[in-house]
This record gives sequence, C-alpha cells and structure tokens, in this order.
Amino acid sequence: MDLKNLFIEPTVKTPQIDLNYVNGELIFSGRSIPENAAELYDSVLKWIHEYAQAPRQVTNLRLNLEYFNTASSIWLAKIVKALSSMDSAENTLLIHLYFNIDEFNNMDSDDIKDALSPIIDIIGNPTISIGIKIYGTDPNGQILKESIVLI
Repeated sequence: MDLKNLFIEPTVKTPQIDLNYVNGELIFSGRSIPENAAELYDSVLKWIHEYAQAPRQVTNLRLNLEYFNTASSIWLAKIVKALSSMDSAENTLLIHLYFNIDEFNNMDSDDIKDALSPIIDIIGNPTISIGIKIYGTDPNGQILKESIVLI
C-alpha cells in the first residue's frame, strides 16, 4: 500500500494531526474546537479507513487533546470505531489518553471506568487486541504517571 502520511498544522481552534503510516503513530494534540468539524475531520477519517485496510501490526492512537467540543468528539469516535474494526487478529491498537496530572490523581477506578466507557462502547467486540494507556501530565506535557487498561 502506498498511503502517504497526513500532517495538519494546528491553529488556535484545531489540533495538530500527525498520521504516520510508516510507524503506525496517529497523533492528535492541542485543542479541537473547529467551526466546521466535518471540514477538518472528513479527510482524516478517509485516511484512517485506508490505513485500516493495511495497518501496521501495532497502531498507537495518541489523543493528547487539552479540550475538544462535542462535534470533535463525534469525529474522534468515528476514528476509534474505524481503527477498532481492523480485521486481523494479529493487529494491536493502543489508545493513549493524556490528562492533567491533577485530574489523573483525583481519578479512582470508578472515574476511570466512567471516562473509558464511551470508548469501550464504541469499540464493541473487536477482532484485534486493544489496550488503553492513560497518562497524567504536568502543564508542560511531561508524563508524570501512567496506567494501562486492557480491553
């Protein structure tokens, strides 16, 4: 497959999006409050669907979004759904979620389950291995604490 990497520069209202086919790193970082979410995410979702046809053995979806609106969450759900539908049992999807360390430290196991339940509901019964890794970061984005959840 000759899928080209996709890179979208961030703006004040849109995240940096760096989708790298070669290494399977799919990174969303910054703020996602676009005026028109479809305009931003439609090409991204098309790329994800192509990627899911011939993915890397391990795909890392890194959602390092400090804030996202409802429209963005709908598109992110579509992206997670598309990635979780990869059909080879040999594939692994790791979803990396980043939180402010204060939020992370205040989360108990019920809070984590509540935060992850929408993602788990979207994923359904995948044929691939999926793990969710949660990070607590400082204001500079440094990772101070981490936890992993396997689905």
